[in-house]
Amino acid sequence: MAVTHLSNKLSLTMQRLLEQLSQRFPAVTFTAGSQFCWSPESGEVIYNAKSRGKQARWSLLHETGHALLGHRRFQADYELLQMEISAWEKARELAVDFDVKLEENHIQDCLDTYRDWLYRRSLCPSCATQSFQTADYEHYRCHNCHAIWGVGNDRFARTYRKTRFV
Repeated sequence: MAVTHLSNKLSLTMQRLLEQLSQRFPAVTFTAGSQFCWSPESGEVIYNAKSRGKQARWSLLHETGHALLGHRRFQADYELLQMEISAWEKARELAVDFDVKLEENHIQDCLDTYRDWLYRRSLCPSCATQSFQTADYEHYRCHNCHAIWGVGNDRFARTYRKTRFV
C-alpha cells in the first residue's frame, strides 16, 4: 500500500510540473508519448506519461529547454552537442523557477552520451585518429591517413565505415 501511495505522490508531482509549465509557456504544446523528446517539426514537447520520479521531471525540463530555445535540426555533429548543453543550461534555470532540484551528475551523464557519440563518429576507421567533419556535414576526413568516411545524420544511427582514400 505504501508503494502505491508513493507512486501516486510522484505522479502528482510530475503532473503538477506539467501543469505549471503549460500555464507559464502556453505556446509550447506538451503531448504524452512513450519517451521524452522535443519535436521541432510539430512544435511539441513529448513526455513519457508513465515515467515517474525526479529523472522524469528533469527530462521534462530539459525538453522544455529545447522548445524555449527554438532548437531545430543540426548540421554539424558538434552542433547537436551544443544544443544539448544549452538545453541543460535552460533546464537549470527552469529548475530554479519551478523549485526542482537538478543533479549535476545526471546532466553530465546525459551529456557524456553525446560526447561519446561524437567521439566514436570522429575516429578514423583506418588509423583510429580523431578527425574533423567535412563541410558537407556527411563525411569525416582523417588528417593523418586521408581516409574519408560517411556518417548518418541521425543521433542514433551507427557510423557507416564506407572508407575511401584520397
